[in-house]
Amino acid sequence: MKTFASSLYVGISVLMLASGGLAQAQQFPAKPLRLIVPFAPGGPNDILGRLVAQKLTEQWGQQVLVENRGGAGGTIGLEAAARLPKDGYGIAMGGTSNLAVAPSLYEKLSYDPLKDFTPIINVALVPYALAVNPTVPAKSVKELVPIAAKKAGFLSYGSSGTGSMSSLAAELFNALAKTKILHVPYKGTAPALTDVVSGQIDMMFADLALIKPHAAAGKLRAVAVTSAKRVLSSPEIPTIAESGLPGYDISPWFGVVAPEGIPRPVVTRLNTAIGASLKSTDVIQRLGTLGYEPIGGSPEQFAATIKSDIGKYAKIVKTAGIKADL
Repeated sequence: MKTFASSLYVGISVLMLASGGLAQAQQFPAKPLRLIVPFAPGGPNDILGRLVAQKLTEQWGQQVLVENRGGAGGTIGLEAAARLPKDGYGIAMGGTSNLAVAPSLYEKLSYDPLKDFTPIINVALVPYALAVNPTVPAKSVKELVPIAAKKAGFLSYGSSGTGSMSSLAAELFNALAKTKILHVPYKGTAPALTDVVSGQIDMMFADLALIKPHAAAGKLRAVAVTSAKRVLSSPEIPTIAESGLPGYDISPWFGVVAPEGIPRPVVTRLNTAIGASLKSTDVIQRLGTLGYEPIGGSPEQFAATIKSDIGKYAKIVKTAGIKADL
């Protein structure tokens, strides 16, 4: 049976821990931070990571150093991020591919997205679109499906690699439209997009921001966007769901995570600072120029998105029979 003295000791200890965490948050950050971007420079993950780093540096007066650690669909960088000290000075820019898709894609994934990370905030949605070469006689999904359904492999699609978001978007299309469009994987988005433009392959699912310049030049036709809702920067382009495939939704996102176990006050401080930057005029304009859409929200909302999308993409991976080895 607990004595009054022991209960008092426990109470004081809890208060001391709480006040210590509060003090840590008030002092945070007292030194430079490290932000791991698990992809090569130049892509959406890198662009958003550097934008976050820039805004945090401006707000706090402490340098946020960006470290690119690409490879294996972004899983190598996240593996390194999971092993960072649990103090909030090491964070990472995760995304749909390495937080939601990787658990079902890789049999020997070295981290658990739900157990090894603390979600901080979901930063932005990067809209994808379905684009076809102009030689394909289809201006809509409804016109494309019967052409693709003529026979297996009648049309081909390019992707940035097996298990990539571009390939998953196409495989979900195949599943819902009951088509068998031939997959031609590439080592990256750029070479795949180049071959769609040249007519070597017929179509591709890729970042809308990459497709739009080619569409404006008449070299590609943007048939539909992959998200559940129309994209703010291109409201004239319909969604695949409203174009004949109800339930279709591929909405890639990127957000900030930290190692599991960092102090809650530090989580709150990071979330508040990044959330505030996403509401600033210059960031909104910058994201709008790129065609990205800010998300924001609480750590709990981000955690719910990760959990929900793990289940969603597991079904796509299983249906398509996709496997990748680390």
